[in-house]
Amino acid sequence: MTLQKIGLIVTKIVLKPLPAKLFHIVLLSIFLTIPCSGAWAQEVPAKGVAVPKPQQPDSTRVTLTPVELPESTDSLTLAETDSLTRVKTDSLKPKKSSGLDAVVKMKAKDYRKLDQRKKTATLYNEAEIYYKDIELKAGIIIMDYSKNEVFAGRIKDSLGNYSQYPYFKQGNNIVEADSIHFNTVTKKARVWNSRSDQGEFRVIAEMTKKENDSVYFLKNAKFTTSKNIDNPEYYFKARKIKLVPGKKVVVGFTNLVVADVPTPVAIPWAFFPMSQEAASGLIFPTYGDSNSQGFYLQNGGWYFALGDYYDLALTGDYYTNGSYGLRAQSSYAVRYKFSGNVNLRFENIIQSERGLPDYQRARNYMIQWSHSQDSKNNPNSRFSASVNMGSSQYYRQSLNMANVGAGLNNTLQSSVSYSKTFQTVPQVNMSLTATHSQNTNTQSINMTLPTLQASVDRIYPFASDDEPKKGIIKNINLQYNLRGENRIQTYDSLFFKPQMFRDARAGVQHSIPLSTNFKVFKFFSVSASTSYQETWVFDTERRTYNAARDTVLISTDKGFDAFRTYNFSSSIGTTIYGTFNFGEDKKIQAIRHVMRPAVSYTYTPSFDQYWDTYQLDAAGNYGEYTRFNGGLFGAPGQSYSNNIGLALNNTFEAKVRNDDEDSADAEPKKVMLLNNLNLSTSYNMAADSLAWSPVRITGGTTFFKDKLNLNFGTTLDPYAIDNAGRRIDTYNINNGGSLFRMTSANVTLNYSITSEDGKSGQGKNEDSQTARNGGRTDDLFGTATDLGDSRNSMFDEDDTNEKPKKGKGGFYNAELPWDLRLAYSLTYSNAKRENKISSSSIMLSGNVDITPRWKMGFSSGYDFVQKGVTFTQLRFERDLLSWRMDFNWVPFGDNTYWGFFIGIKSSVLSDIKYDKRQVPDRTLGN
Repeated sequence: MTLQKIGLIVTKIVLKPLPAKLFHIVLLSIFLTIPCSGAWAQEVPAKGVAVPKPQQPDSTRVTLTPVELPESTDSLTLAETDSLTRVKTDSLKPKKSSGLDAVVKMKAKDYRKLDQRKKTATLYNEAEIYYKDIELKAGIIIMDYSKNEVFAGRIKDSLGNYSQYPYFKQGNNIVEADSIHFNTVTKKARVWNSRSDQGEFRVIAEMTKKENDSVYFLKNAKFTTSKNIDNPEYYFKARKIKLVPGKKVVVGFTNLVVADVPTPVAIPWAFFPMSQEAASGLIFPTYGDSNSQGFYLQNGGWYFALGDYYDLALTGDYYTNGSYGLRAQSSYAVRYKFSGNVNLRFENIIQSERGLPDYQRARNYMIQWSHSQDSKNNPNSRFSASVNMGSSQYYRQSLNMANVGAGLNNTLQSSVSYSKTFQTVPQVNMSLTATHSQNTNTQSINMTLPTLQASVDRIYPFASDDEPKKGIIKNINLQYNLRGENRIQTYDSLFFKPQMFRDARAGVQHSIPLSTNFKVFKFFSVSASTSYQETWVFDTERRTYNAARDTVLISTDKGFDAFRTYNFSSSIGTTIYGTFNFGEDKKIQAIRHVMRPAVSYTYTPSFDQYWDTYQLDAAGNYGEYTRFNGGLFGAPGQSYSNNIGLALNNTFEAKVRNDDEDSADAEPKKVMLLNNLNLSTSYNMAADSLAWSPVRITGGTTFFKDKLNLNFGTTLDPYAIDNAGRRIDTYNINNGGSLFRMTSANVTLNYSITSEDGKSGQGKNEDSQTARNGGRTDDLFGTATDLGDSRNSMFDEDDTNEKPKKGKGGFYNAELPWDLRLAYSLTYSNAKRENKISSSSIMLSGNVDITPRWKMGFSSGYDFVQKGVTFTQLRFERDLLSWRMDFNWVPFGDNTYWGFFIGIKSSVLSDIKYDKRQVPDRTLGN
């Protein structure tokens, strides 16, 4: 008994002097050690005798009670625990245990309670535990370190409502639930009412069983792409789910539920890949029927994830009448180097049946390639490509695209170029370019394969590099430019056929411009230049008279030939400022007028040495021609000219009192009255008649805070015309008319506005196909519909994520945001006394938010000359949160069309949709 009492006394003496924080650490060290079969006290140093464990209860035993601890984070390891629970002279070695092998951090707002008998630790209110890659937060956390188990649950607030739901994170996997029970050793867990994100899916399950780090089993689960997981607008309900995070989801019998109403749409089982990396897979087609091609399967194929830098999608269409389409699309990118995409399309379109009079067949293709290089990759060399070439009727006849904006555009253009800069002295620049231009109306094609350009940087022969370039002599500079072309002119039907290459023409032009500039009388800027050009050709023309046929034969001679030309030009100009002050007490305080007059002179001699004569007919009449006719860089001129050019540029600004500011000292505002008002004409001193050129006047300005743009132009001819409409060498005023005769005039007006003051409505149609084809990026010609890509929406991403503002409700909208665009064009023609308006049309487009989730748009116009409505389109779209629904309708015209679409926005479930449309009636060419 004596030894026992002494041992107890020793134990108490050792515990009492410990600081409060150390006392807590000792208690927590018990939790962090796997349960042991016994406990040890410290020895009495003086005797060195171990104190035996008591066999009977002791009334003086210390009882643990909940203790309020400060908000702090404790980090303990086994090494620290050992140093606090025993000293080096301990005669009893502890049993080897499988304790925690990493730092554990714990925190709770109210208290942390340690029960040594039950071997549990309780953290209450805003409890948090961090262990390895595990992060756990909850209202209450109970850790049973005898079983290596952790329980996390909710707590009730003062109103009796549950709060602080458990939050569990391991690696990238996050789970929110009502309660969580897991084992820290086996990694197994049970979760009630779990909520987690798996890629684009959000999953909520009644019961979740975590088998290990990579496999979960879910019971009575709902999965959706809705952002509101507690009250989703739709979900798929599955009885059983096997989930491998980041890899796959396998579900049993599943049916679709919309607004908590089960639908008959169900599947017996399904597999969803959840890989974070791109994976190859099947692209499901869309089923439907068309006007004249029968039933179809569209946009079905296979997606190939070829690597981290590029991919490939092969899709196709098939119609029951034999029509089909094939497409290949690939995107590639290497960060900080280059990026691009390739799009190849081919369609074989058949109408009616072979042998019937209305049978038609067309083969259309489209080749698109876009490549851009990062400017930081190589500043001295650059490669870029923008290819848009194909059949002239592709956009008008395609069965997989309704793109009126691209169809109305008459030009397809392409360019592929490589440029390099040689850092020499002087610097040398070189570029190699292949271009393509195609008129879809005439089906003519112009190509350069390739164009070579080279230039030597400007050289100042009479001034050193670091010397200021002042005066006539020191400002003299020269350059060298080289341009070589291999040009092909052909038609759509001959594209890439042998005849196309036989008709190619080639040529090279060298030019050396020499120029200088200086000032005279301080206020006048003078520039003078001369240019020498040498042109090499490889095909020349020869004309001979055939007496037997009484006709002129034109033949082509192959071989090298060249001609040389030169010219001289100079100009003088200045700037004149004029200000008209009306007083600071006036609304318009002043008007500023800036004039920039310029006079130029150009001399071009005659190059008669390159002209020959040939017999025109049997009567002995002769004509003149040059063998360089039809050259790539023109032909040498036979007549010389001495032209004097006159130009005047005007700008008008007003200084207006600023009534918007409260302060009387507010600065006045500058208002642009006319951005520019330009007048230009010329006089040829070498001409024996019609020496004056028509006067051209152009101008432009803006109104209403730059919302309205106005541009105008007119051509005034000083000469009269005869009854045949030809210009005669008689001034119009001397022929009984006015000083000038207006031969043409044009006015364009563009106006855009939104319901938000100070902003312009820009439209939201950024369809890449329309932009690539050179069409308008706004929606004045409607929005394009790519049947293989339903991602285009009238809503911005900010619109769909935006919370309702004041005055906006779910079923009505008090503010009704809107935007409007207007374009008007007028052209007047009077070159031959026709005195008529050749074109006058107005185009309108706009969008309005009926509710925060409903948008309506329209595009239309009216032609005042043809007296008819232009292309008209009506658009309706409903944002259904996780779904999108739209309806497009072209009610009349050559492009009559309607289409309805409803589907899930998420790319994972993009195949869950309903798509019905009636494409325009196609008229195929032969």
